[in-house]
Amino acid sequence: MNRRQLLYSTGLGLVGAAVVRADAVLTDSSPDAKNPPKPLPLADFVPRSMLQVQETHVPRSRFPLIDIHTHISVSSKSKHGVELAPERQYLGTPDELLAVMDRKNIRSMVNLTGGYGAGLTETIRRYDLAFRDRFYTFTEPSYSLFLKPDYPKLQAQAIEQAHQDGARGLKILKTLGLYLRANITSGRLVKIDDPRFDPMWDTCGQLNMPVAIHISDPVAFFTPTDRFNERYEELNHHPDWSFYGHDFPSNAELLEARNRMIARHPKTRFIVLHVGNFAENLENVSENLDRFDNMTVDIAARIGELGRQPRAARAFFDKYQDRILFGTDATPHGDDYPQQVFEDKLYEIYFRFLETNDEYFDYAPAKVPPQGRWRISGVHLPESILRKVYNGNAARELHVSV
Repeated sequence: MNRRQLLYSTGLGLVGAAVVRADAVLTDSSPDAKNPPKPLPLADFVPRSMLQVQETHVPRSRFPLIDIHTHISVSSKSKHGVELAPERQYLGTPDELLAVMDRKNIRSMVNLTGGYGAGLTETIRRYDLAFRDRFYTFTEPSYSLFLKPDYPKLQAQAIEQAHQDGARGLKILKTLGLYLRANITSGRLVKIDDPRFDPMWDTCGQLNMPVAIHISDPVAFFTPTDRFNERYEELNHHPDWSFYGHDFPSNAELLEARNRMIARHPKTRFIVLHVGNFAENLENVSENLDRFDNMTVDIAARIGELGRQPRAARAFFDKYQDRILFGTDATPHGDDYPQQVFEDKLYEIYFRFLETNDEYFDYAPAKVPPQGRWRISGVHLPESILRKVYNGNAARELHVSV
């Protein structure tokens, strides 16, 4: 039996049955010829690097930072990926958040998922008003009103009210494009560039409220969860994250719909999250940044992608230094998602990536890399760019001073 046959027979590529085998070449004279290595479950494979490289500990960011992408509150009721109630669940208290913020030199956290209506008002009261300039809250669409005949007008009015209540911007989850359907939770998927949302985009532009938009996921989530998928383990642990098949659009279709929408609303500012939702293809992101001068990006939960292409990433930071925002996707007590769990270690990894030229280090505080089995290198940004990424660019989008 050759190696390919062995891997196939042990189930590599089947969900829940990934297996790797040592590549040792055994001969009749080898000590282990009669006892060859046994197949090893991938979940038990935790290699220790033998590489001797520089390790720099960066406990605080060089300059005060604004984390443009965090999740402090979530909806108390949702179905099939669609939020259906204004009431919120709070994931972290101000005291526990501020303790980490002060240690790590975090000036402000932007809570993108502030909700709408009474839930938004309460969130702003708990955080923004109680701790001025330490927290900023974004509102979200009221999808529960989607079936009303005058939804476009109602949604635009809701944005106006949210602005009056203190919301700093609008957050669009991937609900739009991947979850919201014609009957809210059933029927055909609603497209990102559906004209019913045009008044909402226009209102944000008129009120100078940036739109933080997340419309897609890593490309691997749109391909089969098989032995060729570099995020096999992640998708195996979270099968509901896969958008391959069924009636889901492709990643390319989502990006095209987003681009059509952005093109229709040149006076509205769009913060396209997760490195423009295509961190695996910086050329594509660059083309869109060149095309849309009302577009910026953040780096939340994507240093794992940027750090494995450090030369291309450094060039990207150099060219678009005025349009890249610091973000982490940090979620308090989000222990199931180590690439975004709010804690000191998460921020220290981001600081190390941005401020040092260290090589081959973990991109998340986890025993096993959660997004893919690779490590990253730092991009060692100069102070002039660090200032912009850490706070200057976000302050401009939020209309605040630092």
